[in-house]
Parts: sequence; C-alpha cells; structure tokens
Amino acid sequence: MMDWTENGWVCTMELSNKEEPVEYKFVIVGNDKERLTWENGDNRILKFPENGSFNVVCKWDRTNEQVELLPWDQEEVEAEKSGNGAVVSAALEEGVKKSAFVGQWQGKDASFVRSNDRTNEEKNINWDTSGLEGISLKLVEGDRSARNWWRKLEVVRELVAENIENENRLEALTYSAVYLKWINTGQIPCSEDGGHHRPNKHAEISRLIFREIERISSRKDTSLQEILVIRKIHPCLPSFKAEFTAPVPLTRIRDIAHRNDIPHDLKQEIKHTIQNKLHRCAGPEDLISTEAMLARITKNPGEYNEAFVEQFKIFHRELKDFFNAGSLEEQLESIRDSLDQSSAPLSQFLESKKVLDNMDGSGNISDLMKVIQSLNNLRQDIAKGLQSGLRNDAPDAAIAMRQKWRLSEVGLEDYAFVLLSRFLNALEAMGGAHWLVENVVQKNVSSWNDALGALVIGINQLGLSGWKPEECRAIGNEILAWKERGLLDAEGGENSARIWGLRLKATLDRARRLTEEYSEALLNIFPEKVQILGKALGIPENTVRTFTEAEIRAGVIFQVSKLCTVLLKAVRNVLGSQGWDILVPGDASGTLVQVESIVPGSIPSSVTGPIILVVNRADGDEEVTAAGANIAGVILMQELPHLSHLGVRARQEKVVFVTCEDEEKVADIKTLYGKFVRLEASSGGVSLAETSAKSNNGNIPLENQSNTSSPKSTSSVTVKNSDENQVVVSTEGVILLENVDTRISGAKAAACGRLASLAAASDKVNNEQGVPASFKVPNGAVLPFGSMETALEQNGSTETYTSLIQTIETAEIDGELDKLCNELQKLISSLSPPNKAIESLSKIFPEKNTRLIVRSSANVEDLAGMSAAGLYDSIPNVSLSNPIVFKQAVARVWASLYTRRAVLSRRAAGVAQSEAVMAVLVQEMLSPEFSFVLHTLSPTDKNKNLVESEIAPGLGETLASGTRGTPWRLSSGKFDGAVQTLAFANFSEEMVVRGGGPADGEVVRLTVDYSKKALTVDSVFRQQLGQRLGAVGFFLEQKFGCAQDVEGCLVGEDVFIVQTRPQPE
Repeated sequence: MMDWTENGWVCTMELSNKEEPVEYKFVIVGNDKERLTWENGDNRILKFPENGSFNVVCKWDRTNEQVELLPWDQEEVEAEKSGNGAVVSAALEEGVKKSAFVGQWQGKDASFVRSNDRTNEEKNINWDTSGLEGISLKLVEGDRSARNWWRKLEVVRELVAENIENENRLEALTYSAVYLKWINTGQIPCSEDGGHHRPNKHAEISRLIFREIERISSRKDTSLQEILVIRKIHPCLPSFKAEFTAPVPLTRIRDIAHRNDIPHDLKQEIKHTIQNKLHRCAGPEDLISTEAMLARITKNPGEYNEAFVEQFKIFHRELKDFFNAGSLEEQLESIRDSLDQSSAPLSQFLESKKVLDNMDGSGNISDLMKVIQSLNNLRQDIAKGLQSGLRNDAPDAAIAMRQKWRLSEVGLEDYAFVLLSRFLNALEAMGGAHWLVENVVQKNVSSWNDALGALVIGINQLGLSGWKPEECRAIGNEILAWKERGLLDAEGGENSARIWGLRLKATLDRARRLTEEYSEALLNIFPEKVQILGKALGIPENTVRTFTEAEIRAGVIFQVSKLCTVLLKAVRNVLGSQGWDILVPGDASGTLVQVESIVPGSIPSSVTGPIILVVNRADGDEEVTAAGANIAGVILMQELPHLSHLGVRARQEKVVFVTCEDEEKVADIKTLYGKFVRLEASSGGVSLAETSAKSNNGNIPLENQSNTSSPKSTSSVTVKNSDENQVVVSTEGVILLENVDTRISGAKAAACGRLASLAAASDKVNNEQGVPASFKVPNGAVLPFGSMETALEQNGSTETYTSLIQTIETAEIDGELDKLCNELQKLISSLSPPNKAIESLSKIFPEKNTRLIVRSSANVEDLAGMSAAGLYDSIPNVSLSNPIVFKQAVARVWASLYTRRAVLSRRAAGVAQSEAVMAVLVQEMLSPEFSFVLHTLSPTDKNKNLVESEIAPGLGETLASGTRGTPWRLSSGKFDGAVQTLAFANFSEEMVVRGGGPADGEVVRLTVDYSKKALTVDSVFRQQLGQRLGAVGFFLEQKFGCAQDVEGCLVGEDVFIVQTRPQPE
C-alpha cells in the first residue's frame, strides 16, 4: 500500500532479486475494498542495476512513458510550473473530498492556464472506421466531426431518435451508453472547436435525450435489456434545470474571476481555465479543473480570503449539479420538496445513513440493516412515483424534476451496492457460512434472518431497476415466507431441518439463477460493441477488455450473487450436499473439454479419443452422442430435472451425466480443462480427478461405458423387422384412440390407446397401503401413418419429397444438412390434412371450443431402444373452431420429423431417414395444476422398490424440456408407502392455457410463487400425492411388464396419464 505525502503517493520497496526486470501497475482500492480502478495501458517494466538505491516517479495512466531511475540522494523534483500550463492532478490534492465523478476520471489532469492559449488542447485520436457499418459507423464518424461535448451529445441524440421505432433500438442505446461513459471518464476527450456555446446548449440537448429514453422505458415493447442499458445512460447526461437552460447560466464563476481580493495569477487561472472555457465550450474536464482548483485554494486554511473560498465552494456545488455529479445526499435533498407530505422515508434514510457514516466503518449487522431497510423504503417510494411515465405535454420544470428523481433512484441503487458489501464483510467477520451452519445445528435458524432479509432487499433492488420485477417479487415472497416459517416440529414425518434446508435451497438457487441471467444479459449486450467502438476510437485495450466485467462487479447484482453464494454454501453444508447432482451414475474417463452447448461441431477436431464434456448451458433438445460418438461423460453447469428429455436420452445412451452448481468446485473443474480425467458418480458422491490415459475404461461398469472404439452409428434400432413393428399405411382418415395399434399409429399412440382401456380397470385397484391407483386418460384420436404422404400426393409434392429424403441420407453435417432440413420442413409445413379428417375429428370432439393438443407419434419414438423423448413437436392449445391454426399445428408436427436434431438422432441410431414415418395424436387439452414424470425404476441407483417422480407447476412442457430450474422430486416406496422429499421446485414460470384466451397454439407463462403452492408448504398434501403417484406408477409397471417412463398431470383431485413408454435402463 502507498502512503500520501506532500509530494504525492509514496511507498518504499526492497527488491532482493534484481536480475529479472520488474513489471508493475498501480491500482486504486475503493473505501469498500471492493472497487478496483486499474491504470490503463500495458505493465511498466523496470530493469535495475546490480546495486544501489533509487527513486522512481510515475504518473497515473502514463504507462507508455519511460520511467527514469533517480539516485536516492537526489533532491525532490518539483512539478513543472510554467506560467501557462501548470499541471495539477486532482487525484493527488488534499483537503477536498473527491466527487464520484472525479474519482472515476481517467482523462488528462487539470491544466491551469493564465491566457486563452490552451496547451495540449486535443489528444491525438486516430478514428478507425474499417469494418464498421450502420450505427457504429455513424457514431464514429459523428465523433470525428464532434470535437466538443455538446456536439458529441448531439450525436447521441440523433442516434437514439433515429432508431426509437426500429429493431436497432437496443444497438443504438448500447453504443450510446458506452460512448457517453467514456466521455464522462475522460477516455474520449472533449475539446474546443472555435465555437461559442454556453452550457444551456448542452442542457437543451440533454433534455431531448432524456425525454426519448424515458419514453422508451415506458413503452410496452421495451425489452429488459433496453431498460438495463438506459439506466447506464442517465448518469452521463447533464442537468437541464431552469438555471442551466437560462441564456447565461453559471454566472457565479464570472464574479469570482473578477474579485480583487485574490492574487492576480490565481484570477487569471480561474478566468482562463474555468470561466472562459466553461462559457465557450463546457465539458466534463471543467469539473475536474474546478475540483482541483478547490483543493488547491483550501489546502492551507487562511491562505485565501474566506469569502472568496466560500463563493468558490458554492460554485463547485453548482457545477456538480450541472454535471449531475452531486453526492447521494445532495441528489436526495434536491427532490425533498417534490416528495409527498412529510418525506418520512427520505428523512429516515438520511438520518440512519448519517448515524452509520459517523461510526466510521464500525457498524454492526443490525446498524447496517436499519440503513438497508430505510434505503429500500425510500427507493420504493421514488420508483413508484416514476411509474406513471412522462406525459407528452409535461412542462420543462416537471421534466427536470423527473431527471432528479431518476438520478436519485439510480444513486440509491449504487449505494445499496456499498451497504450490501459492508453487510457481507460484517457477516464474514461473524463466521460467514460456518457460523450460519452452527446455528442450524442448535436449531436457531432465526440467526439467518438478517442475511435473508438483506437478500430480499437486494433482490428487490434488481426489481426496482426493471430486471424481471415479477420474478424478484416472487423470490422475495418465498424467502420471507421461509424466514417466518422457520423450523417446524414436524414435516410429514421427515427431518424438519432437512426439509427447511431443501425448501430454502430451492429459492436460493432460483435467486442465484436470477443473478446469472442478469450477468448473461450484460455479457450478451456489451462486449462485442465495446470491442468495436473501443478499436474505432483508440480506447486502451485494458479498458475495453474489462468494461463489462466492471459493470457487473460494480452493481448490486454482484453483491446479491455473493450473498447467495454464502447462504447456499451454508445450506449445502446443512444438507450434507457437495454441490453435485447425479442424473446418470457410473464411471467414465476422457479428455476434459469445455463447450457452450451440446451440438454437433462443438467439439474441437483436435481432440481424439474419449472425452468428458463440461457444458455451460442446455435447453433440453440435445442428443448427447449426436454431438460426438466419443462422449463418455457430461458435466453440466446448471440444474436439470432428472427425468427431463435430455436426462432420459443420456441414460439411454449410457453417458455418465452430472450437474455442478458449487462455485468452488466449478473453479476446480476449470483447472483440469484439456487434461485426461476420470469422472466417478455414485450414491457416495462425485469425484473428478486427473488420471492416466492408459487406464481408460479400466474399471467402468459395462452399462455405463461409452463405446469409443467405433462410431455409435454402427448400432441400430430396428423399426420394421417384425409383425409388431411393421408399419401399415391406413386408408382411414381418423382412428379412435381405443382402436389404434403400433403398426398404424406408432408406439406412443398405441400406449395411449392401451392406457385408455386400463383407466377403467384402475378404478378398482388399491396398493397394499390402500392407496388408489386410479387414473384417467384424456379423450383422443389419431391421424395414422400415411396421412402426411397422402397430403404430399394431393399437393403434388411427392417427387420433391422423395428426392430430398434420398439426398439427406448422406448429407454432410457441416455442409448441406441444414439446408435440406429447412427445405423439408418448409415443404411439409405447407401441407394440410384433408377436410374429411377435420370433419371426423369434429364428431369425436363435438364441443366447438374444446381445447386440443396435437402430438407426435412416430414409428421411431417410445421404443425400448429408442425413446426419442422430446425429439418431435407437440402443439398445445388449438381448437377445431379455428381450422386454419389446427391444420398448421398438424403440419408442424409432421415437419418436426425432419429437424436437424431428429435427423441426426436417427442417423446416430442407425435408422434410415426413409424408414421414419409420423402419425399425429390429437387429445383433449388439460389445464392441470401440476404435471409429472414418473420412473418406476430409480434412475440413479436402480432401486426397484421405488417410484421416483418429478413434478412441475402447470403444463408438463416445463418439466420435459430443459427449462432452467428444478422440479419437486419425490421418492415413493412401492411396498411400504414411504414418501421422501428429495427436492423442492424452483422453476421461475409455469405454462398454462387460459380458457378464455385464443386457441392459437400458444400458452401463457406465469411467474410462480412457491410460498403459495401446496406441494411446497403442505407436508400432508405432499405425502398423499407421493403415495398416489407411487401407486399409479407401480400399477402401470405391472401392466406393461417392464419399468415405465410415465407422463401425466393432476387436474383437481384426478390423476391423468397422457403417455407411458419403456424406461431406458
């Protein structure tokens, strides 16, 4: 650490090894110990002589200047002070607390002059427009022509206004935010251009920009990403209060510059450095100069006339107000008179903040929580006042006050970052996660209240900033509910501390997912555009590289994420969890390779032999081995339902599959990238360690070995070699569900037909504990095999279709495959089932507005060797009352036979594309409260005595697809009726069909609050449902003769089964 002296920041270092050059840079550490401001440019490099003591003098950000070694006994070198151009670094002045604006300044130091001749007027900029187009080109060319600040603001105004109504709006806002940020930090310099425009010019332009972005914020079509970006623009705009839009604003400095009670040289410096410059061509550098001058004249009390100093301080406050660079207290005081009635929340916050500030960092958690809560109350009030939007006829004064409200609200968010950082430090000082765990052991979960309360407020700050407010509200409600609920004496016979931990973990995982999605949004918005703009404007590489990371780490989101990490670490410790989740157990060895997603072509061609994939994201549509026949194991960096389609396919493909959610373990995994490792996953836990390639597959159980000696496509699934599986083309237009069989409609439809007949028998069946195994099946019918081919023939497209099928058999994955798949899907999507079929279906579903679901039933799905779970489309919420939408839905299901994923899946299984045919299953649409998937053989430990169920709110697509989140997970004993809760649900949304809405093939997504879901809060209901599902699953396993993968839902008190297939073992 460096110490302040009258000569600057100083430290003494002793180097024992001077043979190697020393590389170094300087960094400013914020008061909260979290904010780091690094110098720009490359490292400095020093080569020392063999012996001696030396002085080294460096200037901030001048990393490209040669550093001289001065003998230790040489007298101090004074800063150059010529009559016109004395350089003073505001960062090195005493006596004045730097404003945040000056604290982030990375431009030139203030330069005091005594005449109108400016020194070093403009930084040498080389504008590089190569490769630019559209908005980025317009911005860079605009900057080339706009030397001064008001012209640069005008460039932004035009950019925003021109794109407010088109698809480029986010891009324009993003470039504007980055550009303004670099102007305000001095990295894009502003200079005079010979013109004379007082600050009112800047204020008028700022008002126009503010109006536009506020209107965008209030639009219904504004995206969350646009809201995030707009919030970064607001602090970069100057004020347009009446005193700044007046014809001659900021006149106090003129009076100061003409005082007769200050030295002539000082008058000249104030006049030419500040007054004339400000009134000719204001820019952010003027506040830097003013603050440096204030530091200078207050350094030695009594050196200058007190009245002069006081007037200069007032001017400094006025200038800060113009640049919207005032402190949080100053911003809040500026809106006090416009707040309702007594402004109690404002007074409470300022009072509690003052008390905390006077503690000089010694405040405890209780003190911090008072300020955090009062901040939350005040910000909620201000945000509520901003909800009404900006009226078109709003007067200028109202718009100016709205800007102050907006900046106060943004400032409160920034201060929340500081408070949460201090809270985390205080929590760690008490013992952090370890202290929290110890209190649970002693059954004192009330000790978690402050941490949970701080998390609720932190998440609420994200919602107030416009980031998924409904999701933030639901998470907050859940945490408050679990906080109030505490540890119950009984949880349906289960361990209360464990249930408390599982319930809390689900919500904490959801909260952490929220922070990850926020960070991902910023990473999708900024890096590419920052890189483009930085290169074009010559911004230092380090600034460009760290821009987005700095935005993330300087926001409330960063502290919320850290608090989630601490709490999750404690909860996992309570549960005895190591942060791993096992979908497919087993052992596998291979080279550890990191990819973004599981898609063909994602694996580097340079990697040979077996591999273990580390996958960042999954959407549930992947086929593991379609991405590579040599994939032996998968480590997914997100949660995933065990019984999801991806989980089922991985189990069928015998690929060891685990997920990891612990940040420390993720960091350990990253150290093994590119190395040959062994992944072991069993009920005892998960281990990943470097191993020798020679031991590959040495002791991997046969059922979980990945066949890496030859391509998996050499294996095959036979779909036509028996009477049972022989495809029969039906001449009937529609077949009733009870009359279908595998040959004319596929295994899925046939299973549904059998389920319909079994439903009646189930009414009379109870298990050994007397729990009913009864279930219902929705009414349905089938458009059999041959329907699509008939439509092709009627359309005159059979020849084209046949030709495409023949070509696609051998199409290259990286070449023409995508094009052929698109052509096939386009062709088939244009087809329409015959009117006769529609008429038949109308008789089966006589109610005109009956909601239906159109589902696939191919001859290459729901087979013992090929489940193809989720591979083909289902279209919900259609109706025969809208035949156009219904026919389109049927055609979409047919076309899903030829998605890239489906084609590659059949190719990997050795099934010829010409052998695949598709029937369409039409069933009555249900509106369930819960949907579920059952496996009647435990997929993790092969326990035959258990039925494992995964349950999601609403429609089953949430559960079956790769939607991020976890379901309720229950384990039900087949013979003893014992139910164990394995996990609580935390999907952010549920999909529902509203009866009064249009039958348009779409569903409604609603945010879920699990504190209002019986399956989470009612242990008796959870036990009863678990027993019921266990009884139904066991019944179906017995009737079908093998372990089953069952899908169904709960409507009222009725269990409906919509599908069953052989469970992959």
